[in-house]
Amino acid sequence: MSSATTRGVEKVQQAGHGALSQTGNIVQLFIDVARNIFVRPFQLREFIQQAWFIASVTILPTALIAIPFGAIVSLQTSSLIKQLGAESFTGAASVLIVLQQAAPIITSLLIAGAAGSAVAADLGSRTIREEIDAMRVLGINPIQRLVVPRVLAMVLVGALLNGLVCVVGIGGGYFFNVVVQNGTPGAYLASFSALAQLPDLYVATLKAAIFGVIAGVIAAYKGLTPKGGPKGVGEAVNQSVVITFLLLFFANLIITAVYLQIVPAKGS
Repeated sequence: MSSATTRGVEKVQQAGHGALSQTGNIVQLFIDVARNIFVRPFQLREFIQQAWFIASVTILPTALIAIPFGAIVSLQTSSLIKQLGAESFTGAASVLIVLQQAAPIITSLLIAGAAGSAVAADLGSRTIREEIDAMRVLGINPIQRLVVPRVLAMVLVGALLNGLVCVVGIGGGYFFNVVVQNGTPGAYLASFSALAQLPDLYVATLKAAIFGVIAGVIAAYKGLTPKGGPKGVGEAVNQSVVITFLLLFFANLIITAVYLQIVPAKGS
């Protein structure tokens, strides 16, 4: 085997070992966060501050994204349903898509992109300034003091943002269907419950909460393990967003597949 091939194999092995090691560290951090949730005293003030900060940086972008998203869903479903001759189900199809997929996906993107990057940058800057090491020397657990409130804040805000996206997305779809496409308001509203059902809202909220946990743990891990000073903090923030996006879409796929197997579609 040539030296170039040998070096290539070694690089692949190192990359695989690094990925497995990082995965194990993230799982360990998740376990530590779950364990420290029940440790007292709970950092209520930090939790409220982080929840308010995350909400302040995500509410407006979420609403602005939900409006065109709901409009696109309404325009596309209305055009397709007209071809099938089932115009009375336009509202039902729009609501079903927004509840099951649009709301959790938009929430995940904003939680990972806006909130996750902010958490990673904050913890990363504390780490390179050696504040985290100082806390450990003083006997303060940084997981319980800093990470747990941020993860729980992302879970809470994620669930609330999911409700916001549902309301704004459905409202945007109604506006564009009725005003732009000259749909019938009564038919649009009357068909809301034709396809969607209450468990759809439950699973969408559950998705948002799970996405908040994933985004919070990944952001915290990258923030606590930056390399290379301030430049490393920027790289850690970028890596946290990319990794979180990938995990969120995989988690959405798995949860959706399981949900559709457990809960039958309405009318089936």
